[in-house]
Amino acid sequence: MDGQTYPDCAPVPGAEALFTQARTPRSFSPRPVGEDVLRRLYDLVKLGPTSGNCSPGRFVFLTTQDARERIRPALSPGNVARAMAAPVLAVVCHDPLFFEALPRLNPQEGLRDWFAADVGLSDETAFRNGTLEGAYLIMAARMLGLSAMPMSGFDCFMVEDTLLNATGWRVNFLVGLGYLAENEPAPDHAEPRAPRLDFGEACLCL
Repeated sequence: MDGQTYPDCAPVPGAEALFTQARTPRSFSPRPVGEDVLRRLYDLVKLGPTSGNCSPGRFVFLTTQDARERIRPALSPGNVARAMAAPVLAVVCHDPLFFEALPRLNPQEGLRDWFAADVGLSDETAFRNGTLEGAYLIMAARMLGLSAMPMSGFDCFMVEDTLLNATGWRVNFLVGLGYLAENEPAPDHAEPRAPRLDFGEACLCL
């Protein structure tokens, strides 16, 4: 935070902590993450906005060591230990054929056929909005008291061949999910954050 106050802003009490206090974990507790928690997590994620309510995000939760081992060969060496140690490894995907569900999700007539006729548009829409839903997953996990460790650095085609042949879904990125290890420092004792760009570098007001 830059120390300034913004009187026109009225954030929900405690909500800023999802950004200011939460940190990417170095390690997880062995405490399991139950399916009931994952169902609650998705119930939050699915409420996030997507264009036209297209909802292309799809999620594969690898909840056992055997399931995680299936994608070990696809991981970059630097991600193997982190991915294998996560109680749940979420594979954030999107469905290129998301538009097949549009008649249920959006009453606008002809929307399904519009996307079905334009592969470039549908692929772009699926990737963009599926990425949004992956970001919602990270923030919803933090809200539920989980820590989230997003990862790239893997062979997406190998993961798709291993896990998703029957679905046609496409892989975007991975997120390790779990409870913070007891030896992880509290946010106020953690190492300083890596630098971020300031407003003047990253934003334009036109």
